[in-house]
Amino acid sequence: MVKFSKELEAQLIPEWKEAFVNYWQLKKQMKKIKLSQKSKQPQQVLDHEFGLSIFDPIRSLAKNISSKLFHSDTETEIIQARSKSMEDGDEEVLYQTELVQLFSEEDEVAVFFESLDGELNKVNQFYKNKESEFLERGEILNKQLETLLDLKRVLNEHRRKPINAGVLPLSCSSSPPRNSFCSESASVSNETSADSQIDEIIAALEREGINSATRKKTKKPKMAMRIGIPAAAPTRTITAVTSMLWEDLVNNPKKELGAGDFINRKKIQCAEKMIRGAFVELYRGLGLLKTYSSLNMVAFTKILKKFDKVSNQQASASYLKVVKRSYFISSDKVVRLMDDVESIFTKHFANNDRKKAMKFLKPQQQKESHMVTFFVGLLTGCFVSLFSLYAILAHLAGIFKPNSERSYVETVYPVFSVFALLSFHLFMYGCNLFMWKGTRINYNFIFEFQPSTALKYRDAFLICTTFMTSVVAAMVIHLLLRASGFSPNHVDAIPGILLLIFIFVLICPFDIFYRPTRYCFIRIIRNIVCSPFYKVLMVDFFMADQLTSQIPLLRHMGSTTCYFLAGSFKTHRYETCKSGRLYRELAYVISFLPYYWRAMQCARRWFDESDLNHLANMGKYVSAMVAAGARITYGRQENHLWFGIVLVTSVFSTVYQLYWDFVKDWGLLNSKSKNLWLRDNLILKNKSIYYMSIVLNIVLRVAWVETVMGFRFNMVESRMLDFLLASLEVIRRGHWNFYRLENEHLNNVGRFRAVKAVPLPFRETDSDG
Repeated sequence: MVKFSKELEAQLIPEWKEAFVNYWQLKKQMKKIKLSQKSKQPQQVLDHEFGLSIFDPIRSLAKNISSKLFHSDTETEIIQARSKSMEDGDEEVLYQTELVQLFSEEDEVAVFFESLDGELNKVNQFYKNKESEFLERGEILNKQLETLLDLKRVLNEHRRKPINAGVLPLSCSSSPPRNSFCSESASVSNETSADSQIDEIIAALEREGINSATRKKTKKPKMAMRIGIPAAAPTRTITAVTSMLWEDLVNNPKKELGAGDFINRKKIQCAEKMIRGAFVELYRGLGLLKTYSSLNMVAFTKILKKFDKVSNQQASASYLKVVKRSYFISSDKVVRLMDDVESIFTKHFANNDRKKAMKFLKPQQQKESHMVTFFVGLLTGCFVSLFSLYAILAHLAGIFKPNSERSYVETVYPVFSVFALLSFHLFMYGCNLFMWKGTRINYNFIFEFQPSTALKYRDAFLICTTFMTSVVAAMVIHLLLRASGFSPNHVDAIPGILLLIFIFVLICPFDIFYRPTRYCFIRIIRNIVCSPFYKVLMVDFFMADQLTSQIPLLRHMGSTTCYFLAGSFKTHRYETCKSGRLYRELAYVISFLPYYWRAMQCARRWFDESDLNHLANMGKYVSAMVAAGARITYGRQENHLWFGIVLVTSVFSTVYQLYWDFVKDWGLLNSKSKNLWLRDNLILKNKSIYYMSIVLNIVLRVAWVETVMGFRFNMVESRMLDFLLASLEVIRRGHWNFYRLENEHLNNVGRFRAVKAVPLPFRETDSDG
């Protein structure tokens, strides 16, 4: 039977852990009561004049029966738990317990109930705060929904008229604030010549407390309604930037009604989607608060039963009555609000289909299948066997000897290296998922993944082993066909066929092979490539950081693309893709691109949030670009000048990156922390792991030193060394990933943030200011 402490640890909300009953501390105090009883037992035994008797069990049974029959009404008098209001007239109620009956270990019991009172007060206060927060959010969402319904109704009426069908003639002020929203303001015209439908619009908006703004010059200040649509897409971003520049340069925020100054159906759909997402998050938060209440009630019940057992008293009944009367149990506002959200969502967002509504509000998580574990083990065994066979065949064929032919290293190595590095990165990500799950880091919430379709660590290992088994199998087939005398033109096309199969699987439209994950990956890559036009989310810059560790993979992809497009696999003329001005420029571009994308993301986040830390972070990636360019140039022009430039730029970039890793990304090196040079809150119990990780990160960060040491290797050894360094960088990135998300999770815990804050579309602004 699983202990309740482990059940509580597994079921509690990680971000709210500090607000839960400290069950473990109460258990420690229970042990102190038990130890104090044991220390007094020997003296009690000496007090017995005649020792033990065979009639003792009978006497004990009779005593218990008589106490239950005649003294049941006095059980509640062992303790008295009272509530008292704050002296300053606050509504907050504090609970305080007094010991009516003397216990043999009175001091320990008093400390226990004092701690219990503190936990009850803490739970009550947290529940009240969260409940009021969710109730306020519910009221705001109701107003937003009513505004949306009024706009949809008027828009539908305008669609029936010949005047700009589908477009609502509301004058728009393009003056977005400097944040993550492209605020397309819509102010309603109330000219005297307006028809009855415009008056109806004004009346509908005024019912929401939003005054109409006129296009005519008036002396009275008016309030305009802004529809804040997130500037997540490039078109909205460009619109936000151009309109803001137009307002700043021309200083004319009020402009004539133009073709783009309408609230059309697309804007209403965006607003509806935002409100729907806000209702889903509200319902999720209410469900978490309900779970918080029930788990704490069970914790109080369990710990009081343990106290009864240890103290041989019946004190739990009277205290549990107080707990059941406390606010976090007696309040039914959360349950009623959940019912309201269900009915509203079913009516307005699911066409009165409750089953469809509950799929949004309570998405079902996929059950983990043992078949996935079975196939992971099977494919791992296949990979080991095939790799051993490949090593034997390569040794017999003399592929990796210094005097071996150049074609294999030039053609096969880049393609297979792409798959090998990608699979290894997937393996490290699977290890990250395993560690995050084991340490209760809520990575789905941090990355904003859907729990029903999010990749689990077993799935990541399955994809990784499938890739590696397929790649090694293709390498074995390639060697066997070469040894059998097949034409090199046909044999060398095998890596290209494997690459085409991979691309087809990635874009396959059928719901197979983890389609939600594949499409999510494609969408994230699109957001990264189009930086800074897309709004930057946590998962976007996290993936962009992964790309900065896969520059060798991108180089191999570039050479492979050139190899097949130029037809070198037929002519075996490798100089086409290894020399020339285009190749040299492409090497710089590929080395710069990941850092450029990441720097643009930092610039976009600074534009959205006005936080100078993002500009400092951008400087880190700019310094990495300069260092990478200097190392490429030094590899072609080995002289003392470029050696000095490489040394200065690389050392500066490495120190910059290490500082950002430890201080900003991991939150370590805090001199005032109670954990020496770490941070106050640590998820891993063994502190030495953090110190070892710091040293390991430093060692792997300076792997670039090999490029300037001037070691001489043949072609095969050079390729193997490059692959080893690339693999070490993947290991460093996987190692970095865990601590990066640990720090992000602890930030959420510190703010008790377990629900995503969804921005709302409608808000009031001063139309004259």
